[in-house]
Amino acid sequence: MRKNEELVDECWTALAMIRRTIEDHCPPGVLPEDEMVYGLYAPTMMGEAEAISRAIVATVAKLQVQGTLKPPAPNIKA
Repeated sequence: MRKNEELVDECWTALAMIRRTIEDHCPPGVLPEDEMVYGLYAPTMMGEAEAISRAIVATVAKLQVQGTLKPPAPNIKA
């Protein structure tokens, strides 16, 4: 059986991987910096998870707004 410390390290590593993915592929500003997360939520895995969850929701909301404001493509056959 693995040690609790190893599991905690793996969880932080997984959250860091998800954070990097959001930072690379989502709109700027949807995910606060690490230090801001500590102040806004908590300096814990759950605090980081909450920040990531909110960033995903914010990204989806921004994509939905972009999708509704974008006019349809012109009909090529017209």
